[in-house]
Amino acid sequence: MTYCLGIITQHGLVIAADSRTNAGVDYISTYQKLFDFSLPDQRVLLLCTSGNLSMTQAVLHALRRDLKLGEGDTLHSLPTLFDTARYVGAKIRQVQEQDRSWLERDKIDHHCSCLLGGQLPGEEPALYLIYSQGNFVQATRETPFLQIGETKYGKPILDRTLTFETPLEAATKCALLSIDSTMKSNISVGPPINLISYAANSFNVKHQLRLRIGDPYLAKIRKLWETSLRQAFDQMPDIEWDHDLGNLQEDIFTD
Repeated sequence: MTYCLGIITQHGLVIAADSRTNAGVDYISTYQKLFDFSLPDQRVLLLCTSGNLSMTQAVLHALRRDLKLGEGDTLHSLPTLFDTARYVGAKIRQVQEQDRSWLERDKIDHHCSCLLGGQLPGEEPALYLIYSQGNFVQATRETPFLQIGETKYGKPILDRTLTFETPLEAATKCALLSIDSTMKSNISVGPPINLISYAANSFNVKHQLRLRIGDPYLAKIRKLWETSLRQAFDQMPDIEWDHDLGNLQEDIFTD
């Protein structure tokens, strides 16, 4: 399992991903899931992968092979990010068509998905979620984040704090807290955490980091967040039991 998150605001993009692909009592493996295909000063292309590892690695190989050969469409030749999302989706379909039947025969989950974020000349920054079938959806002002993998634990903080107007630094902290909340509740998501923050219209990725197990900053934000949550919980008013709710026992027997 994994957790990848993309956030878009009027100020730019935040892309984050954990690196855990398997978790058990005696076996944990990690693989990078956030990849930077940008061309400095020309185009920014950030890709996150989730799902069957053999599938996502095959897709990444196909994308890199096209770049190396320089023939036909590539990540660096397509004119819009929409076209780029279609191109990545086509690669996913191609890999699925080659390997799906063999995996299904042994009841192995073959699904994979990607987050694609970035900016091309003449366009605003954009963020896409590309499904295993190759189709995709785009993040909007009303839905400024997209997730893949183990999404449920990290979603509440995003719903409560993010808007399209959120400053980029605040969105970056929100992304880390979303991943930390997921790690707290699910052992299948874990460090190293890769994080990229991209300022709109800069066409350069200037801020990126990798937080490993035991990283002081990761430990600090977890401790501060847990303390803040406890303080907020303690300030919640007690339940008012004297509300007029009727006679529940009588209602049960009446029914």
